Amino acid sequence: MVYQKKIVEEVSGWLRIFDDGWVDRTWTGPPEVKFMAEPVLPHEEFIDGVAIRDVTIDENSGLSVRIYLPQHEPDHYTDNSDKLPLIVHFHGGGFCISQADWYMYYYIYSRLARSAPAIVVSVYLRLAPEHRLPAAIDDGFSALMWLRALAQGQKSYESWLNNHGDFNRVFLIGDSSGGNLVHHVAARAGQLDLSPMRLAGGIPVHPGFVRSERSKSEMEQPESPFLTLDMVDRFLKLALPKGCTKDHPFTCPMGQAAPPLDSLNLPPFLLCVAEADLIRDTEMEYYEAMKKANKDVELLINPGVGHSFYLNKIAVDMDPHTAAQTTGLLEGIVEFIKKH
Repeated sequence: MVYQKKIVEEVSGWLRIFDDGWVDRTWTGPPEVKFMAEPVLPHEEFIDGVAIRDVTIDENSGLSVRIYLPQHEPDHYTDNSDKLPLIVHFHGGGFCISQADWYMYYYIYSRLARSAPAIVVSVYLRLAPEHRLPAAIDDGFSALMWLRALAQGQKSYESWLNNHGDFNRVFLIGDSSGGNLVHHVAARAGQLDLSPMRLAGGIPVHPGFVRSERSKSEMEQPESPFLTLDMVDRFLKLALPKGCTKDHPFTCPMGQAAPPLDSLNLPPFLLCVAEADLIRDTEMEYYEAMKKANKDVELLINPGVGHSFYLNKIAVDMDPHTAAQTTGLLEGIVEFIKKH
């Protein structure tokens, strides 16, 4: 008799875990959206003003990054040479799904690289449940330390970064669960001397900050294609250390179990919130806690849109309001980068 593997855990369309431990991340939802979760190959020639390269930054662990280099003309009217800010990007996916090479990230982060202009360094994060937290935080921090080593001349030269990157203006950005990494990587980096590199800012976009107890917005806001209550609960159960609840500091940095925010050495933050996000209330709670701790934190709210709206290429193309809010979000991010 042939043994049939059984599914023991499933997250709507995104992920299935079998009784032998195998994790299948084949997309099984509507086929018309599958293209957003398909990989884009690197291209070292400029296409639509951006070139892309994948680099392994740790031969032992296999940790890799994707680098987006925008085509840019040096600005001879400034005395700040022609070096570009560096934006370290942490992808979303509830710590359990998605990759740095997915089309949804390619289309938005190549656009950000062009419009800033800036070099984006997107980290291929390890995924839960095979690698529970803090694995993804460790990977994000390792990528930042790799940049510091390049800035110090310790590591083998990376031509795009060493020739074109301004290590004095390094920013962290993250979508959804990647926004959690912005907080935790910045907090860890704040304990170190990063020189000659400088961490200039953090940009959590719709971060996955939640509590065990449902918030008002979780109960009242409509679910979106990129976030349902089922996804929040199931992904975090698979990602958090075994036995931990959503009150863990990884998902509730403003909670009692977390280090007091006023004890952290953080750079200026731009917190981006979608007005119709399921988890808006706990994101706003984080904002208020950061203000109370006297942290430099700005708030950018996009009205009438839900969680990770800007990654939904179909909505951005078909719905003028989503398109306008995506442009507004990117403009706000670019303005923050230019200020710091």
